[in-house]
Amino acid sequence: MLAPRLKQPLTQVASDQVDVFCEVLQDHINLSLWQRQLPAQIADFATLLLAMGQPLAETLTLELPSADPEPELGELLGHYRDLPGHGAFIADVAWLVGAFACLVDARCIGLRLRTLDKAMCPRFHVDHVPLRLITTYAGVGSQWLDEGVMARQRLGDPTAEPQDAALIQCAAVGDVLLAKGEKWIGNEGGGLIHRSPQPPEGERRLLLTLDWLA
Repeated sequence: MLAPRLKQPLTQVASDQVDVFCEVLQDHINLSLWQRQLPAQIADFATLLLAMGQPLAETLTLELPSADPEPELGELLGHYRDLPGHGAFIADVAWLVGAFACLVDARCIGLRLRTLDKAMCPRFHVDHVPLRLITTYAGVGSQWLDEGVMARQRLGDPTAEPQDAALIQCAAVGDVLLAKGEKWIGNEGGGLIHRSPQPPEGERRLLLTLDWLA
């Protein structure tokens, strides 16, 4: 008889090459991290947007035709189209949507773009979605834990969270995370453990998330 294959332990991968996205399709990987440097025009736009001090929370449900998964996002941040770099920023978001859709053959994606002055999800948790793209255009980046740092059965318990900062992984501005959730087939009980960081006093974040809806 053949011996049963041992399931590989969950792990995360990171690279400065965009093809790292494909790694998340492997069963034992619950995070693919693209470590990218934002073009100055996009970074400057995000900084300027935050400096205006206005609340921002835009949500779109994008139906994507199979022939051209990169959407038209002309109405996104429409009130800020006169700011320098608006076009480059929208083009970047559209490219991320297209890449995300192609990776999983998505036909419907939920987009959320918001500014945050506090931790949206301050406790370490897992997402109940198949796959989520997360990127911070300005401000502090998202945080996550390597597998085994925190017991999954104690998620939501603040006393179980690591107090040693060296155990908490942090994304940089511009990094793009592809994080598996609990609804990825075969990843039940293996969603990436992560949280939103608390911005320093007086600072905000500009955060984009994409969810695979169908």
